[in-house]
Amino acid sequence: MEEAIAAIATPPGPGGIAVLRISGRTALQIADAVFRGRGKPSTQPSHTLRHGLLMDGEEVVDEVLLAVMRAPRSYTAEDVVEISCHGGMVSARRALDLLVRSGARVALPGEFTRRAFLNGRIDLTQAEAVADIIAAQTEGAQRAGLAQLQGRLYRQMQQAYDSLADALAHVEARLDFPEEDLAPAARREIAEWVRGAAHFIETLLATARQGRILREGVRTVIVGKPNVGKSSLLNALLGEDRAIVSPIPGTTRDTIEEVANIGGVPLRIVDTAGIREHENQLEEEGIRRTHAQLEMAELVLLVFDVSRPLDAKDRDLLQLCKGRPMIVVLNKTDLGTFLEAVALRDQTCVPVSLKSGRGVEDLKATIARHVLQGKAQAIFHEAAINARHQEALLRAAAALERARAALPQHASLEIVATDLREAMRAIGEVTGRTVTEDVLDRIFSKFCIGK
Repeated sequence: MEEAIAAIATPPGPGGIAVLRISGRTALQIADAVFRGRGKPSTQPSHTLRHGLLMDGEEVVDEVLLAVMRAPRSYTAEDVVEISCHGGMVSARRALDLLVRSGARVALPGEFTRRAFLNGRIDLTQAEAVADIIAAQTEGAQRAGLAQLQGRLYRQMQQAYDSLADALAHVEARLDFPEEDLAPAARREIAEWVRGAAHFIETLLATARQGRILREGVRTVIVGKPNVGKSSLLNALLGEDRAIVSPIPGTTRDTIEEVANIGGVPLRIVDTAGIREHENQLEEEGIRRTHAQLEMAELVLLVFDVSRPLDAKDRDLLQLCKGRPMIVVLNKTDLGTFLEAVALRDQTCVPVSLKSGRGVEDLKATIARHVLQGKAQAIFHEAAINARHQEALLRAAAALERARAALPQHASLEIVATDLREAMRAIGEVTGRTVTEDVLDRIFSKFCIGK
């Protein structure tokens, strides 16, 4: 076990309690030095809770509850002590300072989870899932992270790794006898193992887009002329009054960005300034930013006022958004419909009345179908790889493709073995079997302190 580390594990600011975590070889000794209650923490059975005082010499720092979790049955697989004190920055900060003066070191971002990985309690995909759960902005993202934390992705990766290990064992067994080539039946059997591993990898690679959507959201830009209901649409999708709604054109002069949960999919929605001839420098800057946001959009919600005929500016907006993933929102249906439908015949259109709320649920369902590309929402409950996984699995897939091509052509078994080893190394990078310190530093530096 390593030196003891300590950190505040709860968010800063006012709250009912704050939790401090200590982990490492001397965690229990540090707890003995600062805790006064019935019995010393070092004599306390594992997974028990004690009430007492946190003491700095003879000065009471706070009234606390102290939990002991002995190795290896703890989050880090080391001796862990968790102290619950009163919430707020003062109590928690004083407690952390006391722990550091008593022999602990302030933990680095993600260091507790890193120790859990290094001590073999979890694999690297499960460690990354911890960060995903903390950052989840929708229930779908949380469920996907929880599935990964429970080992779903690891088990899939391990199955592919084991298939390749079997294939490599057969190939290497023949390398000791170079004068004997593999029989056609043996080559076909090895090809089957490789094909099975390749299928697993292809299936996982297909989840890369879903994984990115869950973790980062879909950048969605609301566009339209002034006073067509863009801010009302943002408020309707958020379920709260975030943007100012006014009949005065040009109310929104800057972009407003919020995250909405649409059918389990996080949308990073940007409400933009209405596109029109600007009347002052401030409005001009808002419109410039609208164009910039449109360039980055993954989904455009183009809002039209159906109570007015389509005009040249509306047609310009259609042309501006052409070629981008787009849903046309036909607002103000409660006032009657005068918009020319023929101009929108090739577009996905959803009629709504944002004033009354009619059609909003249909719009949300259309957005979810568009983002999911017709797939069931249940796909988000499966393993969804991240960018790091994708890069490693693409290398594994390329190596397997070379091995599959070489086997029927009676190529050198050394070449086949090299490709199989490369694929196994790439798969090992995903789970942490072959990961480097640099990769670990990059992964865990993104964690919050205390986790």
